[in-house]
Parts: sequence; C-alpha cells; structure tokens
Amino acid sequence: MGIIKQFPFEWQVGVRYTRAGKRSGRNSFISFISLISVAGIGLGVAALIVVLSVMNGFQKEVTDRLMSVLAHVEVFDTSGSMPNWQAQERAAYANPQVKAVSPFVETQGMLLNDETMRPSVVRGVLPQQEATVSSVASQMKQGSFSALTPGSYHIVLGIDLAKALDVKVGQNVTLMLEREPKAGDPANGIVMPRMRALKVAGIFEAGHNELDGSLAFVNMQDAEQLLQLDGPSGLRLRLHDMNKAPQVSRELKASMPGQLWMRDWSRASASWYALVQSQKNMMFIILSMIIAVAAFNLVSTLVMSVTDKQADIAILRTLGASPFSIMKIFMIQGALVGLLGSALGVIGGTLLALNVGVIVPFIEGIFGLHFISKEIYQISAVPSDVHWLDVAQIGLISFGLALVATIYPSWRAARVKPAEALRYE
Repeated sequence: MGIIKQFPFEWQVGVRYTRAGKRSGRNSFISFISLISVAGIGLGVAALIVVLSVMNGFQKEVTDRLMSVLAHVEVFDTSGSMPNWQAQERAAYANPQVKAVSPFVETQGMLLNDETMRPSVVRGVLPQQEATVSSVASQMKQGSFSALTPGSYHIVLGIDLAKALDVKVGQNVTLMLEREPKAGDPANGIVMPRMRALKVAGIFEAGHNELDGSLAFVNMQDAEQLLQLDGPSGLRLRLHDMNKAPQVSRELKASMPGQLWMRDWSRASASWYALVQSQKNMMFIILSMIIAVAAFNLVSTLVMSVTDKQADIAILRTLGASPFSIMKIFMIQGALVGLLGSALGVIGGTLLALNVGVIVPFIEGIFGLHFISKEIYQISAVPSDVHWLDVAQIGLISFGLALVATIYPSWRAARVKPAEALRYE
C-alpha cells in the first residue's frame, strides 16, 4: 500500500478510471466501451503481425529456392571471357566471406524439339564445382547432374522446360544460338544461327517457376566450344552470409585484378524483391488503418468518460489540481487502454504467427478448405517467419496512435470549469 501511495495522484486517479465503476450502470457501460477499444486494438495488432509474418514466410521460401540455383555474387570480365579464371578464383578466396567459387558460361538461346521452341538460359558449369555454389545436383528428379562431362554435349533441363518441350531423359533437343556475322557470309545480311543437338541427361526441379521453365545446364567446356570462347564468362560465388553480398561485391571489385564487374543476388532479383516489398508496405498501411480506427475509438470512450466525470473534475480543481493534471489523468487512462490492447495484440499475434503451421491445417480440416495449392505455389503449407523488429514497430505504432487519440478528450477535460460542472450536482 505504501508503494501505491507514492505514485502521483494523476496516476492513481487515471488507473482507477480505467476500471468499471460500481455506482452506476453508466460507468459500467463506459468501461465496456473501453474493453471494446482494447479488443479492437488487440485484433488489429494481431492481424498485422500474422499477415506480415506470413508474407515474410513466403518471401523466405521463394528466396531459399532462388538461392538454391542463383549465386550470391557473380563476377564477370568486361572482355566477355575469363581465360585466367583460376587466378581470379584464388583472388576471390582471399576474401574471408567467400565460401565457394565455380566458373561458368552463360548465354541465351532457343531449345527446339520437333515443332516446339522455347527460349532458355543455358549455363555451362563444372558439375563438381557447381555443387558447391548451388543445390541443382540435389534437386535432380531424373538422370544425373554429373553426366555433364566434357565433350558429351549432354544437357540438364528444368522440369517445366522439359514438359514444355515434351522431352524425357535420353531424348535429344536442338540448341540454337545466335552467330556473329563473319567474312564470307551472304551479302543480304541473313546469318544462319549455330545449331547443335544435345542429349537430355537429367531434369531438375528448383521449385521456382521462372527457373524451372527457362534454365538449362551443359558442361562448361561444351559451352565454350559452342560459343567459341577461350574461357568462362566469369565466376559464381557462394558466401557465408548472403546478406553481405553487396558489401562483398564492392570489396572484391577493389581487391581482384583486371577489369571486372560484379552482380550480387539482390540486384539480379531486384524487380521481384521490389514487388514483394511494395506489397508488404501496402498491407502494412491497410492493416495499420484498422489499428487506427480501433485506437481512435478511444476518443469516444474518453469523451464519454470526461462527460461522466465532470463533477469529479470540478472537485479535483477546487482541491488545487491544475488543468495540466486533469489532462494528464485522462491521458493516462487512454494510454493504459492503448498499452493493454497493444500488449494483448503483440502476444496473441506472435503466438498465432509462430503456430500458423498448426492452426491453418486445423482450420482446413474443420471446414474442408485448402488455402495453398501445391500445384500453383509448389508448397503445401502456409509459411510464417516472425521478424521481431516488425513486431516491435507494430506495437509501438499502435501505442503511439492510442496516445494521439487521448489528446483531444484530455484537453477537453482540462477546460471543464468547476462552477459550471457543480451547478447541477
């Protein structure tokens, strides 16, 4: 009791006003409205946490699948080829963040089978080294990635690309590549493309439609022969921490010899990440409006409370309380309601987000629904990834909106004149 008495009287009165009064049904009704405000703020906060966590989960899922095939950093020589790639490889390993390096050749071409033609990105690799920077070897559905031996002219296709071309392992496809004009070509400017029959040695599935539908692998030496290059196009690097890719790119550009340019994974997938971020921002704004509506319900609650407590305000003023103290009392009342709603929303939303994998199948089982189609999204469960920074920001924004909502009613309470308030008491 002694500790409670040490609190400023504004806090004691403000805390008391948040509880249901026993003198009249009106006080109980005001407290009921306060509970509705708490529930509204809590539901808004919980919904925002769950939605952002699910969006983060989808982003993480797609990123993991992209990174299973894409390199963290790609190093290119401005001349178009890198014949001294072994020396450049040693220079790259000098950076402590570089975990693995693999040379590659990359070009765009057309794959043909009968009358079917599909554009594709053809990547020449050394299978053993490629396995250190990507997961393609472990994503093989048919055939073997190690079958890409020099001179074999074998090819490994993405599963959607193989379906589009209607080919299976052991069958042939034709690769058509653009050819630069040379002396002796027809004067009319028509240049026949280079064409080469390749045998399908395997089919992989990365779980990403763009990669599965357009990417193909051949042996690096075969690709150099097809493109008439004297070395690989560059190096593919895998880092210990993929989030440091932009920083490592700058460090490698300064430390590695030659005229090089770097491309990290965030730049290679910039359009996709920009789209995801814009969607997250829009969802954050839309759901924040729900929290704002719930928070500003406090305005009506506090206005009703001020009207009901006018006699109390007048008595406090006659006892020496300043207008600022009166304002502080009702701001404390509203802040406690906002804090309680925000805290309940953060706790409830975090628990829901952490258990989405259990809750969603339970709901699907009861109502016979399927929220995620495996055929479309390549995943069978709703992913969730809780970012604690997001949770903290949502809680603070919610509490801040509640504080803003208390300003007008508290200011109105401070303007109550004791004589007029006590006239009809």
